[in-house]
Amino acid sequence: MIRIEHGAGGLEMSEFIAKYIAAKIPPSVRSTPGGYGLDYMDDGAAIDIGGGTYLVFTIDSYTVKPPKFPGGDIGKLAASGTINDLLMMGAKPLALVDAIVVEEGVSESLVEEVVESFASTAALAGAYVVGGDFKVMPKGSIDGIVVTSSGIGLTRNPLIDRRIRAGDVVIVSGPIADHGAVIAAAQLGLLDKVVGLASDARPLHDLMLPLIGKFGELIHAARDPTRGGLASVLYEWVRGTDLAVVVDRDSIPVREPTRKFLELLGVDPINSASEGVAVLAVPREVYPEVLELVRSLGYPDASVVGEVVEPSIEFLRGRVVARTEIGGYTLVEPSPLLTPRIC
Repeated sequence: MIRIEHGAGGLEMSEFIAKYIAAKIPPSVRSTPGGYGLDYMDDGAAIDIGGGTYLVFTIDSYTVKPPKFPGGDIGKLAASGTINDLLMMGAKPLALVDAIVVEEGVSESLVEEVVESFASTAALAGAYVVGGDFKVMPKGSIDGIVVTSSGIGLTRNPLIDRRIRAGDVVIVSGPIADHGAVIAAAQLGLLDKVVGLASDARPLHDLMLPLIGKFGELIHAARDPTRGGLASVLYEWVRGTDLAVVVDRDSIPVREPTRKFLELLGVDPINSASEGVAVLAVPREVYPEVLELVRSLGYPDASVVGEVVEPSIEFLRGRVVARTEIGGYTLVEPSPLLTPRIC
């Protein structure tokens, strides 16, 4: 039986997709010739269209509740998420389409706001909105509004996360967990009691395009830590490999209002969603230049949070280990926030 955690972005979701979805698609149709498809389980697929150019394609559905929240709404969230998935694959976003499904009784003004937010966010990143779809379901058949967004972009150098290797340094572009925290507060009815929470939802074109232009193939992995947060990204990078990631908890940037609120809930920020943060793995010899560029592009809180290693202990292979505040070590397991409708 499908449970809510199967769609929440953590370990349960990864295992469900591998067993019940990916495994049912024949290997012969998982990738186009010369491309990168379902076998790579990245933020999108890269299709070789000849001449050294790849068409990158991505799709996602957004079911956040409430649909409007401090820092944005479901339209901004959908456009930002689609654009960022293209960017994390190394592509310059080109065009988006969206499909909106609403419950009977939803106000026209909400639909207008969502469409306007979607379009303005796409325009901010230089992407076009070239089509879409709209459906209405009977009352009680769907909870409010769901937006599915798909996008395409072009690249000559797909960023495939399987390039990650021992010796890579892990960088995050800014404070994590803001989106997960504000949605949790909204769902618990606590927004009026907590000061300073806001979603970080935004497109990362101003960060990723200069990084891709300057460092290209030296970016061994790139991801935005949405459902499941930073923990899920790092776990997905090394799962099934002989590698491990060691993170330093003290180095992970978290805004103080977000940290305090999540501590109140007993939630580790490393498991909480971000919608405007990039996680990068780059070779140790170039990370100072990468970090300097990230900060110069308007991301002053960018930090080195860990490293990729080849552990001598077999048990640690394919795992994420955190160096604690008191100098010890603990395993990090993906465990999404217990308010799963965060994106």
